[in-house]
Formats: sequence, C-alpha cells, structure tokens
Amino acid sequence: MEPKLLHLNLYKKWFIKIMNGKKKEEYRDKTPYWKKRLFDDKGKTKKYDFIIFRNGYKKDAPEMKVEFLGVKNKGKNYAILLGKILSKKKCEWCERV
Repeated sequence: MEPKLLHLNLYKKWFIKIMNGKKKEEYRDKTPYWKKRLFDDKGKTKKYDFIIFRNGYKKDAPEMKVEFLGVKNKGKNYAILLGKILSKKKCEWCERV
C-alpha cells in the first residue's frame, strides 16, 4: 500500500523555518478547498502519512518530506501539525541555512 501524501508549496522563508525546526505548524485558511483536502465527509481529519513540502513550482524545486501529525482548528485557519523531517531532495542550499 502506497503512503498517503499531502503536497504543499511554500515560500522559501517558510520552507527554511520548517527545515530548521522553528516552525511546527503550517497554516491554511478555512476555505471549502482546504476543508475538503484536510477532512473527510464526516469532519474527521484525513489520514496522511507524510507531507511533501516544495519550495516553488519548478520541476527541480527543493523538497522535504515531513511527518504528518494531524490538524487543529485555530481561529480563521487550519493548523497542520508537523513532525520530524524525514528527507530532503534537490536542495543544495538547505545545508548552508
């Protein structure tokens, strides 16, 4: 069975903060789009195995794979809870930051 992945794009600033362990939650607006991606029809959090963060949309954009720990409601946002960074790809500058 293949792992269930949540793909999210980030600006470099936020990508670096997550990579350095300074950001443990990623926020998304409470919109129908994000509700559908994060919750099932019964309102329970979908079960993702990992999050794949990309810094941009290019084919060779830096990526990191992070543990998915769940979702919390935070005011006007959904807070996606982040665990350990499991891997980094295509990221030559990542080790220098």
